[in-house]
Amino acid sequence: MAQSDVSGQMAGLNVLGQPLEQCSTTPMTGFWRDGCCNTGPADAGQHTVCAVMTMRFLEFSYQRGNDLITPRPEFGFDGLKPGDRWCLCLPRWVEAYEADAAPKVVLEATHAASLRMVSLEVLRAHAAGDAK
Repeated sequence: MAQSDVSGQMAGLNVLGQPLEQCSTTPMTGFWRDGCCNTGPADAGQHTVCAVMTMRFLEFSYQRGNDLITPRPEFGFDGLKPGDRWCLCLPRWVEAYEADAAPKVVLEATHAASLRMVSLEVLRAHAAGDAK
Protein backbone atom coordinates (compact mmCIF):
# COMPACT_ATOMS: atom_id res chain seq x y z
CA MET A 1 0.00 0.00 0.00
CA ALA A 2 1.30 3.46 -0.88
CA GLN A 3 2.33 5.69 2.01
CA SER A 4 1.17 9.30 2.36
CA ASP A 5 3.34 12.25 3.36
CA VAL A 6 2.23 15.16 5.55
CA SER A 7 0.37 16.79 2.62
CA GLY A 8 -1.67 13.62 2.09
CA GLN A 9 0.17 13.00 -1.19
CA MET A 10 0.57 9.30 -1.96
CA ALA A 11 4.07 8.03 -2.70
CA GLY A 12 4.00 7.32 -6.38
CA LEU A 13 4.14 4.08 -8.22
CA ASN A 14 3.13 4.05 -11.84
CA VAL A 15 0.72 1.62 -13.52
CA LEU A 16 3.70 -0.61 -14.37
CA GLY A 17 4.56 -0.98 -10.66
CA GLN A 18 7.70 1.17 -10.94
CA PRO A 19 8.52 4.57 -9.37
CA LEU A 20 6.30 7.29 -10.84
CA GLU A 21 8.13 9.39 -13.41
CA GLN A 22 7.60 13.09 -14.00
CA CYS A 23 4.79 14.00 -16.41
CA SER A 24 5.64 17.64 -17.21
CA THR A 25 7.13 20.80 -15.80
CA THR A 26 6.48 22.81 -18.98
CA PRO A 27 3.62 23.26 -18.52
CA MET A 28 3.79 22.54 -14.79
CA THR A 29 1.21 19.90 -14.02
CA GLY A 30 -0.05 17.69 -11.21
CA PHE A 31 -2.52 18.30 -8.42
CA TRP A 32 0.35 19.66 -6.31
CA ARG A 33 1.95 21.37 -9.33
CA ASP A 34 5.07 19.29 -8.83
CA GLY A 35 5.24 17.91 -12.37
CA CYS A 36 3.98 14.48 -11.32
CA CYS A 37 0.56 12.81 -11.39
CA ASN A 38 0.66 12.08 -7.67
CA THR A 39 -2.57 11.75 -5.75
CA GLY A 40 -3.88 11.56 -2.23
CA PRO A 41 -6.99 12.22 -0.15
CA ALA A 42 -6.96 15.96 -0.99
CA ASP A 43 -7.07 15.19 -4.74
CA ALA A 44 -10.80 14.71 -5.21
CA GLY A 45 -10.41 14.94 -9.00
CA GLN A 46 -7.92 12.05 -9.12
CA HIS A 47 -5.31 13.81 -11.33
CA THR A 48 -3.50 10.52 -12.03
CA VAL A 49 -3.32 10.07 -15.81
CA CYS A 50 -0.32 11.58 -17.60
CA ALA A 51 -1.75 12.28 -21.04
CA VAL A 52 -0.40 13.83 -24.21
CA MET A 53 -2.91 16.46 -25.28
CA THR A 54 -4.65 16.29 -28.65
CA MET A 55 -6.94 18.88 -30.18
CA ARG A 56 -9.69 16.24 -30.20
CA PHE A 57 -9.40 15.75 -26.44
CA LEU A 58 -9.04 19.48 -25.68
CA GLU A 59 -12.24 20.18 -27.64
CA PHE A 60 -13.97 17.24 -25.93
CA SER A 61 -13.02 18.61 -22.52
CA TYR A 62 -14.07 22.14 -23.48
CA GLN A 63 -17.49 20.89 -24.59
CA ARG A 64 -17.93 19.32 -21.16
CA GLY A 65 -17.16 22.54 -19.32
CA ASN A 66 -13.45 22.12 -18.61
CA ASP A 67 -11.61 24.66 -20.75
CA LEU A 68 -7.97 23.62 -20.80
CA ILE A 69 -7.19 25.72 -23.88
CA THR A 70 -7.76 29.33 -22.77
CA PRO A 71 -4.87 30.94 -20.89
CA ARG A 72 -5.74 31.98 -17.32
CA PRO A 73 -2.79 34.16 -16.26
CA GLU A 74 -4.44 34.93 -12.93
CA PHE A 75 -3.90 31.25 -12.08
CA GLY A 76 -0.49 30.98 -13.78
CA PHE A 77 -2.04 28.82 -16.51
CA ASP A 78 -0.94 29.40 -20.11
CA GLY A 79 -3.51 27.06 -21.65
CA LEU A 80 -2.73 23.69 -23.20
CA LYS A 81 -2.01 22.82 -26.80
CA PRO A 82 -1.63 19.53 -28.66
CA GLY A 83 1.55 17.73 -27.62
CA ASP A 84 1.57 19.10 -24.06
CA ARG A 85 1.63 16.54 -21.27
CA TRP A 86 -0.90 17.06 -18.50
CA CYS A 87 -2.12 15.16 -15.44
CA LEU A 88 -5.74 14.49 -16.28
CA CYS A 89 -8.51 13.61 -13.90
CA LEU A 90 -9.04 9.87 -14.14
CA PRO A 91 -12.85 10.09 -14.55
CA ARG A 92 -12.42 12.58 -17.43
CA TRP A 93 -9.94 10.29 -19.20
CA VAL A 94 -12.36 7.37 -18.83
CA GLU A 95 -15.21 9.55 -20.13
CA ALA A 96 -13.08 10.53 -23.14
CA TYR A 97 -12.11 6.89 -23.71
CA GLU A 98 -15.79 5.89 -23.78
CA ALA A 99 -16.41 8.69 -26.33
CA ASP A 100 -13.41 7.64 -28.47
CA ALA A 101 -11.64 10.92 -27.67
CA ALA A 102 -9.02 9.77 -25.14
CA PRO A 103 -5.51 11.15 -25.53
CA LYS A 104 -2.44 8.91 -25.40
CA VAL A 105 -1.09 8.00 -21.98
CA VAL A 106 2.48 8.06 -20.66
CA LEU A 107 2.43 4.82 -18.66
CA GLU A 108 5.62 5.55 -16.71
CA ALA A 109 4.13 8.84 -15.46
CA THR A 110 0.56 7.59 -14.83
CA HIS A 111 -0.14 6.85 -11.17
CA ALA A 112 -1.05 3.28 -10.17
CA ALA A 113 -4.26 4.64 -8.59
CA SER A 114 -5.57 4.93 -12.17
CA LEU A 115 -6.01 1.15 -12.16
CA ARG A 116 -9.02 1.64 -9.84
CA MET A 117 -11.11 2.71 -12.86
CA VAL A 118 -9.32 1.47 -15.97
CA SER A 119 -7.39 -1.68 -16.78
CA LEU A 120 -3.71 -1.78 -17.61
CA GLU A 121 -4.65 -3.37 -20.94
CA VAL A 122 -6.75 -0.33 -21.91
CA LEU A 123 -3.98 2.03 -20.82
CA ARG A 124 -1.38 0.02 -22.77
CA ALA A 125 -3.59 0.24 -25.86
CA HIS A 126 -3.45 4.04 -25.48
CA ALA A 127 0.24 4.26 -24.61
CA ALA A 128 2.20 7.17 -26.03
CA GLY A 129 5.40 6.57 -27.94
CA ASP A 130 7.43 3.47 -27.20
CA ALA A 131 5.83 2.86 -23.78
CA LYS A 132 4.30 -0.62 -23.64
